[in-house]
Amino acid sequence: MSSPAVDPQSLVVIPACAVAAPLLADRVLRWLAVPTVVFEIVLGVVIGPDVLGWAKPDDVIAALSDFGLAMLMFLAGYEIDFARLRGGPLGRALTAWLVTLAAALGFGALVNPDPLDGAFAGLVLTTTALGTILPILRDSGDLPTPFGAMTMATGAVGEFGPIIAIAVLLSGNSPLRSAVILSAFALITLIALGYARRPRPEWVTRLIRRTLRTSGQFAVRLVFLVLTAMVAAAIWLDLDMLLGAFTAGIIAKLLLAGVPEAQEEVIEAKLEGVGFGFLVPIFFVVSGMNFDLRALLDDPGTLLLVPLFLLLFVLARGVPAALLAPAGLRARERAALGLYGATALPLVVVITGIEVDAGHLHTSTAAALVGAGMLSVLLFPLLAQRVRGTTAAPAAPDEPRVRAESW
Repeated sequence: MSSPAVDPQSLVVIPACAVAAPLLADRVLRWLAVPTVVFEIVLGVVIGPDVLGWAKPDDVIAALSDFGLAMLMFLAGYEIDFARLRGGPLGRALTAWLVTLAAALGFGALVNPDPLDGAFAGLVLTTTALGTILPILRDSGDLPTPFGAMTMATGAVGEFGPIIAIAVLLSGNSPLRSAVILSAFALITLIALGYARRPRPEWVTRLIRRTLRTSGQFAVRLVFLVLTAMVAAAIWLDLDMLLGAFTAGIIAKLLLAGVPEAQEEVIEAKLEGVGFGFLVPIFFVVSGMNFDLRALLDDPGTLLLVPLFLLLFVLARGVPAALLAPAGLRARERAALGLYGATALPLVVVITGIEVDAGHLHTSTAAALVGAGMLSVLLFPLLAQRVRGTTAAPAAPDEPRVRAESW
């Protein structure tokens, strides 16, 4: 049996870019807070076929990139505390997202006569980079405030909504069949959530504590079993794996809720180490390698799409979020909420990659959308802080800054 083709140079160069990205982010921090993910994508472009040609996504690298994507969505789901967001914030955020979805699908229909291709083109405009804005809110002390809760709800819906839409659109099934499949997956999820909320036997707690710093690693293995099981369930039901990975993060969060806080922090640090320390950077570097830089630069019209898409992020995603915010928020807070809501990159990379592979989006348009997404994470959070009149405090020395910047 032949082994998959492996490029030894790529196996070294891609992790080297993952190491270089936080170093570069730290060097430029004195002038501008640039998320590490931006450097990961840019370095991927540099080592990719359009510039230096030092690396190529072979079978092994492609598999690692897929694992990185699954881990990225898992950690996104793990970050969300739906119990805290229930009620007003989540309801308003969902309403704003539905308005965004309608506007985005209308835009997609204008630019592409094919209904499916148009839906894909518009879907990118409905995303919010929760992982980028969450650390900023935490560092500035806004997370426990009503503004922080509303921004969190906006980001949560901006992550979960597009993933559901991807699962429906990619299946190619009729609306009725899609509804049945989603209902089946929802039933599986509810059963898993119900089990995760049950009090754990004392022997489980003891086993977690006893193996936390040994080769046993029971808690970590259990979490990854949840991840693989939910991804397998999504694939078995002919849904996209993103939905399974994202849901697994929510389930894992509940599963670890009964663990003592000190042990839970250690487990979370291990999960983030695997995700943000290894798999997720590979996904973003490989995404940069697949970035069609020539198509973006060779055609001035395509390059002009970048500021246009950036404006559409604000109009389609930011404006509804700001207008439908609670009445208690000041005008400056509404504007900041809109800017945070329009911040989008990780899911832009994910959705455009899926669309290009499925033949629903031109590589040049995908490159313009990813370029606009990179600009959004560079500009919008900084503008939001200026508009609101706050500046995020730097992370404390013992806080994992890589987590705060990786998205």
